[in-house]
Amino acid sequence: MNEYKIMIVDDEPDILDVLEKALNIEGYFNIIKSCNGLSAISICKEAQPDVIILDVMLPDIDGYEVCKQIRQFSHCPILFLSSKNDELDKILGLAVGGDDYVTKPFSPREVVYRVKAQLRRARYKHNSTNDYSIKVGELMIDPNGCIVMKGDKEVELTAREFEILRYLAENKGRVISRERLYETIWGEDGFGCDNTVMVHIRHLREKIEDNPSTPKYIVTMKGLGYKLVNPYEK
Repeated sequence: MNEYKIMIVDDEPDILDVLEKALNIEGYFNIIKSCNGLSAISICKEAQPDVIILDVMLPDIDGYEVCKQIRQFSHCPILFLSSKNDELDKILGLAVGGDDYVTKPFSPREVVYRVKAQLRRARYKHNSTNDYSIKVGELMIDPNGCIVMKGDKEVELTAREFEILRYLAENKGRVISRERLYETIWGEDGFGCDNTVMVHIRHLREKIEDNPSTPKYIVTMKGLGYKLVNPYEK
């Protein structure tokens, strides 16, 4: 039996049941359910789930606010569910710390697949044998502890942002295309991925750059992709 803890937050009992059954079929039985945002935050602090499926429209506070509060104490992957298919809503979900976004109506099998992808990436990080820190300029990236420091200040990143930064750091100075980033971090085909990658890179820059509009760490190579550089090295 799979020991992963999966939390589902939705105010529709039918959706809770459908997702729970779909996860059970795939061997996930440690399911935690919540029907509102405030209780979800409280339960999450106590239970520390491995991944969260989070509805945007909740009866008390919306899923975006739930995500922001959870990100204060947990880096577990968060997958948004929403009836809104607008690009701005998806961008907002990523901006507040979400890792994936699925619109309703959805296929339960697709949601389970996306949960599996998030767990697979989390397991990879956990099982990493790297016992070193990567230093790039003022940045220090701890692959095992999932910690990023800039000077003596910790930088708060989402799980997806951390994976992107770590991958760029492990390939410091090398140009990484958007497609390759997407295929490596998201685990899916990189076709049509430009906007998703650009959103995450923009938010990363907002957190690690002194001036995000003129980045010195994550440099855009026009038409090619991105590379992480040490701005103090000539």
